[in-house]
Amino acid sequence: MPYYNSLERLLRIMSELRQSCPWDKKQTIESLRPLTIEETYELAGAITEGDWQGLKEESGDILLHLVFYALIAEEQQQYRFEDVLESICNKLVQRHPHIYASTKVESDEDVKRNWEQIKLKEGKRSILAGVPAALPALVKALRLQEKTRTVGFEWEHISQVRAKVDEEISELFEAVDEGQQEHIEEEFGDVLFSLVNYARFANIDPEAALEKTNRKFIRRFQGMEKWAEAHERNLREMSLEEQDALWNEMKIAEREPGI
Repeated sequence: MPYYNSLERLLRIMSELRQSCPWDKKQTIESLRPLTIEETYELAGAITEGDWQGLKEESGDILLHLVFYALIAEEQQQYRFEDVLESICNKLVQRHPHIYASTKVESDEDVKRNWEQIKLKEGKRSILAGVPAALPALVKALRLQEKTRTVGFEWEHISQVRAKVDEEISELFEAVDEGQQEHIEEEFGDVLFSLVNYARFANIDPEAALEKTNRKFIRRFQGMEKWAEAHERNLREMSLEEQDALWNEMKIAEREPGI
């Protein structure tokens, strides 16, 4: 296939850089780790913005890092890039018996359940073992719930989840009234966890939804700052009522055509 030539070119370029470039020569898997995390977030940002050009560029950056890790691994006689490709190919075939064997499925939920059962047969001691410990807490909550859902640990209807959210919020308010900080933190965590569960039932990605709200907040607040500058006003000197009125103006402006 045509892309094989591009992949071979990337492998050749990275090998040359590893041998000749002072910066590339000194990199380790530890030094690359934070850069990889940064690139992953940039990829996520492009997805959130629907930026296909950015998605293409950031995907290339991620691929570069994967090749870089493989080059270092080969130097350490651990594995080669070809081993990475073979490993994922074998995993995909093994975990899709409804495509490459005789297993029958009726829905994507059947596929997910089969996937988790196959992982257990491969030696995983818990269906939660595949959830990375370093995941951001909101994403981790979603993945934990998705995993346990495959064995039936799940509410039957969204109304039950709503009741649980209401229950957890009431418990949070009670904890605040009691004034015990550790208990407040615990109950607040329970509220967030239950809201993530509600998001799942409402077919919402909670991480993406929160990020969109973050971006909306930044956009509106920076609009307030621009307005204040244009009108020679200082936000710090404005009353909360004035700031709130200005915030509402930013909201209205966003909804007007051409804004």
